[in-house]
Amino acid sequence: MITAFQLRAARALLIIDQKTLAEMAGVSVPTIQRMEASHGNVRGVVDSLTKVINALNRAGIELISEHVRSDDGGRGVRFRHPDALTSIPN
Repeated sequence: MITAFQLRAARALLIIDQKTLAEMAGVSVPTIQRMEASHGNVRGVVDSLTKVINALNRAGIELISEHVRSDDGGRGVRFRHPDALTSIPN
């Protein structure tokens, strides 16, 4: 699962707005807005959530789930590869 905080953090890492993420994922801007307004885990249609997560993965974002090995523990977001920033669509 992804939290609303992770979704907003992923957009911040990619330096993109909600419209750009919606276009990358093939969903509407209101869908992204609803996801980001969720409390805790993002809620929504599974297909839409899958599209958003897949778009973030293609952009080089790694979502770190709770209880997954990370040096400092907890949930998070990071680039899968350090040079991923250069492959972000304009």
